[in-house]
Amino acid sequence: MKANSLLRSRHLPLLVWICGLLAVWEAVSWLLLHVVQTPLAQSKLPYVHEVAATLWKYSGTLLKEGGATFGNAGIGFLIGAAAGVLLAVLMSLSRTIERLAFPYAVASQMIPILGLAPIIYGIVRDEQVSRVIISGYITFFPVALNMLRGLRSVDLSAVELMHSYAARPWAVYWKLKLPAALPGLFSGLKIAAPLAVTGAILVELMGAQHGIGVIMLRNLYYGPSHTYMFWSTVVVGALLGIASYWLITLIERLIAPWQPEFRSKGGDR
Repeated sequence: MKANSLLRSRHLPLLVWICGLLAVWEAVSWLLLHVVQTPLAQSKLPYVHEVAATLWKYSGTLLKEGGATFGNAGIGFLIGAAAGVLLAVLMSLSRTIERLAFPYAVASQMIPILGLAPIIYGIVRDEQVSRVIISGYITFFPVALNMLRGLRSVDLSAVELMHSYAARPWAVYWKLKLPAALPGLFSGLKIAAPLAVTGAILVELMGAQHGIGVIMLRNLYYGPSHTYMFWSTVVVGALLGIASYWLITLIERLIAPWQPEFRSKGGDR
């Protein structure tokens, strides 16, 4: 019964792909080391089982430093998301505000984050505040853009119907526009969440004291002798991004369960 459920599960293709990718990775690593005899083969593509063993051996340290990164990225993400939602609501209320604010919001994204991170870190001189600022900066724009698009996607006939019943502006927003904008909002949040983690790690590479980026940088300097530890930090960084995406998806499922992708057979609400 359980085997049939697993075969019908939509997660089965993903599991097959992951297992296949890991098997190919292990085989290519062995070829580079023993057949091709590539210099520093393990630094270029280490054995998967050795990376897994390192993850297990240093799990305590990696969890502690990964938690520091995830916590600061989360704070910046929440601040950036709140600012993005507020700006989107203001721009949906007033075309004047949209014309004034939107070009600057777009222009702010033209600044390379790789150049902005050391500037912010140099000005603030505080690793935690810098991580929060960069994570919030990365989160702000995709949330504002997708939230505004969601607010503008409301059916005009529904808005006119509420106006015909003399609904107050706040009631139109609270009962119609904001629920309709939730899919757009969560689309922006799911884009921004992994980026916020990446931004926090980037700041840590500038010389912070704690965080997964700090261990990543130190083991990169130590060279081949710390190859597996370096790759372990890369894996942990990737897992933090995936975890942030899944967390937003879970919250979306709880807040907006009527969306088609959360219904087993689709159809109407």
